[in-house]
Amino acid sequence: MNLEEQYELEHLLLQERKCRSCGETKDLIDGFYLTRKNRKGFPSAYAYECKLCTIRRIMENRKRNTTFSDWLYPDW
Repeated sequence: MNLEEQYELEHLLLQERKCRSCGETKDLIDGFYLTRKNRKGFPSAYAYECKLCTIRRIMENRKRNTTFSDWLYPDW
């Protein structure tokens, strides 16, 4: 087995990115979602919002956007 085939550039260069939402610095590969699958390995292919903040934002928007939460049965 060739050593170059086992490791890519992203494994050798541990890059970190600062989350725009929480401001924490996290590992680029483990802490952020990949947004462009065809450009794997490039730092620009990863989101600027960490996984935890993305999950939190999605959960808050889904809870807020429920249209039937305030709906009452008509009284007729």
